Amino acid sequence: MSGRLSDTVAGVLDSRLGRLGVQFAKFGAVGIVGLAVDTAVLYAGLALGLEFFAARIPSFFAAATATWALNRAFTFRGAAVEPLHRQWAKFIAANAIGGVINYGVSVGLESGVQLIAEHPFLAVAAGSIAGMFFNFAASKHLVFKGA
Repeated sequence: MSGRLSDTVAGVLDSRLGRLGVQFAKFGAVGIVGLAVDTAVLYAGLALGLEFFAARIPSFFAAATATWALNRAFTFRGAAVEPLHRQWAKFIAANAIGGVINYGVSVGLESGVQLIAEHPFLAVAAGSIAGMFFNFAASKHLVFKGA
């Protein structure tokens, strides 16, 4: 990479917008792990005989807990420190709207689209993407302040 181009790239990454983009990318990577946890718990619930809508509840909380821990350690590492139980509760509360969006999209698609009903992972993925943008903003500004 030429010196001028590398200076430009470094300048963008050092800018506020660049740091926000890097943070959002980390949040997205953590979200992929959360999607895997969500899907694993969902399929376990389905294997135990739960209906899709009922299995989505523990799968969401398992994924939310995993993503809270990873975001705390990785994405928002510089955030103000507070007791774990309090920060976890704030994360769950702040992401509840994103969770409702996630849940509504996944259940709506699963019940209304045959292909998705046959492959529940697609419903979980669509719900996760739908809630991600709201959850990032809520996490950054309400839970992990100062990061």
